[in-house]
Amino acid sequence: MTTATLEQRGSLFILNLGDTENRFNFDSIAHLVSLLDRVDAAEGDKVLVTVATGKFWSNGLDLDWMIANRIELADLVVRVQELFARVMEAAYPTVAVIQGHCYAAGGMLALAHDARFMREDRGFMCFPEVNIGLTFSAGMKALLSSKLTPQVAHQSMVLGRRFTPPEAAAAGMIDATFADEELLDRSLEYATSLLGKDGTVIQTIKKELYEETLSLLRTAP
Repeated sequence: MTTATLEQRGSLFILNLGDTENRFNFDSIAHLVSLLDRVDAAEGDKVLVTVATGKFWSNGLDLDWMIANRIELADLVVRVQELFARVMEAAYPTVAVIQGHCYAAGGMLALAHDARFMREDRGFMCFPEVNIGLTFSAGMKALLSSKLTPQVAHQSMVLGRRFTPPEAAAAGMIDATFADEELLDRSLEYATSLLGKDGTVIQTIKKELYEETLSLLRTAP
């Protein structure tokens, strides 16, 4: 079941991932892509703000669904990497507002955004693939390496370290933390400050800055 919704508040497009673990499978990815299509098609100045509700922002790939439906991991990775690439090269600023746990592919989606804010007293940022016997595709490795310092990437990928919100901020994984009652308002305030930038220029800069990462995200694992 896909629970993601899209709300427009003036020039701000608020994408809510949902109120469950917000894991990625074929249906949920396709639904999220369709919502991004709507944002892309909207005329005028805009910013995407991605939020969620409840305990999780996103808990990553839906491995239980994958196993139950006999889906190859590589096929699911292809779909989710295209989602990362779409967000990463968006022709408008993107802001992730993280109110809960942000794990694995969920963390990668957050990193694909231009800015990230997190609730100060709840949730972890973590890439625990090493703890469940999984490695990273070339595209995922490139995404993490392009957004994290070498030391933080090593701690995240090799050691599977769980970062609290203050630790994630200190490590540069997120831009700031806020109290729960002000997280959304402060994030929307920041998103509003990003309005007025030329979308074509933004997208060109992103594509040039992350050219190798985007190419690897669109290369089958």
